[in-house]
Amino acid sequence: MDSWLKENLVCPRDHHKLSLENQTLTCPLGHTYPYIDGIPIMLLSEAKATHRACKQTLEQAKNYTAGNHPDEEPISQDAVDPYVQKEILGTNGIMYKDLINKLTRYPIPELRLPPGSGQRFLDIGCNWGRWCISAANKGYNAVGIDPSLDAIKAARRVAKQLGLSVNYVVADARYLPFATSSFDIVYSYSVLQHFAKEDAKLSLAEVARTLKMSGTCLIQMPNIYGLRNIYNQWKRGFKRPENFEVRYWSNSELENTFKDLIGSTSLFVDGYFSLNPQTTDMDILPQKYKMVVSVSEKLRKVSENMEWMKLFADSLYVKSIRRAN
Repeated sequence: MDSWLKENLVCPRDHHKLSLENQTLTCPLGHTYPYIDGIPIMLLSEAKATHRACKQTLEQAKNYTAGNHPDEEPISQDAVDPYVQKEILGTNGIMYKDLINKLTRYPIPELRLPPGSGQRFLDIGCNWGRWCISAANKGYNAVGIDPSLDAIKAARRVAKQLGLSVNYVVADARYLPFATSSFDIVYSYSVLQHFAKEDAKLSLAEVARTLKMSGTCLIQMPNIYGLRNIYNQWKRGFKRPENFEVRYWSNSELENTFKDLIGSTSLFVDGYFSLNPQTTDMDILPQKYKMVVSVSEKLRKVSENMEWMKLFADSLYVKSIRRAN
């Protein structure tokens, strides 16, 4: 296990340090967690799942037998991992539908943070690791969590293929398995928007616990009054969201919630007409979506000088600075 992870990985139930023996991580109070193929599985079996992957991973861990799982085949340098090819729609959104099994490169986004110099960066809901890769390329020491063991294995393969050092852990955003004040930056994109709001607040409380004082939290969230978001709400009849459907937040609701749970908070525009407008993917997106992203980016740049434009953006970044206790 990586030395930093060994020092900072804790029991998500009681935050005690863990000892590793016989492929099991154990805390002083007797809580145990599987350690599969070098990956800590830190899910709570008693917690209500936020995603079906939670149950799937716990079943995989339960049925795991050491020695029956050969080492994964390395991915050739110019290939895109099959998991990423298959899951690109789920991780990147509807604009990537036509790219399923057709990716020619990894769609690595641009992280809207200044260059790092070794700061510890946590990505909540990393899946195959696109934001961790972006963070590592920008000089941060990245750690990614996701409830899916298959996703974490893929993330580890992709990082290795790209020659990057990233730590990955299977974990629940509401019960982070890291010591208090472990991270300089906590980041999440297109994840907490799928949580029931009470679950999102549990996660934000954990973000506050694991952030260092004056650390930065940067989380993408959907605006209830975004033009595309209004259309999507209309399509589902303005019904109460269920399961992993998107929950929409007003600007004031975001500001007040993040301020109460973390610290001083500001909002800025991520994009319009989409919840995942990545200008770095313009070369691989179908032509019909290139215009969407292009217009979104132009409006985003205008919004930097026009505060009122965030009221109608679809995708917002919420930036919070951890207050001192």
